[in-house]
Amino acid sequence: MLVSDYDEAIAYYSTALGFCLIEDTVLSDTKRWVVMGTKGDTGKGCRVLLAKASNSVQKEFIGNQSGGRVFLFLYTDSFDDFHRNLLNHEVEIVNSPRDEEYGRVLVFRDMYGNLWDLISTMP
Repeated sequence: MLVSDYDEAIAYYSTALGFCLIEDTVLSDTKRWVVMGTKGDTGKGCRVLLAKASNSVQKEFIGNQSGGRVFLFLYTDSFDDFHRNLLNHEVEIVNSPRDEEYGRVLVFRDMYGNLWDLISTMP
């Protein structure tokens, strides 16, 4: 996922989304290999590679890597707690929680403008 700054992205995804830092390896003066994952990740969970945009073309796509569509889907067993955490961190909720055939869902926008679905299976 393209970001404008590694450290601000790590801080945001750690606090607002509850991710943990899996790897942060310096590759050069300007490039790092930064991988974020879900808490309790055993190697089979969600992982996101944060890539700092390095030129003007890449910078234009920060927050709009899917042409304005939701392209990230985050499943949780604690939908209400996760929703509350988003609100506590003033994350923009684009579509309020609703029940669908596949579970409870809401759409939120991260700090860069990327749209995510938060999904929980129905009890």
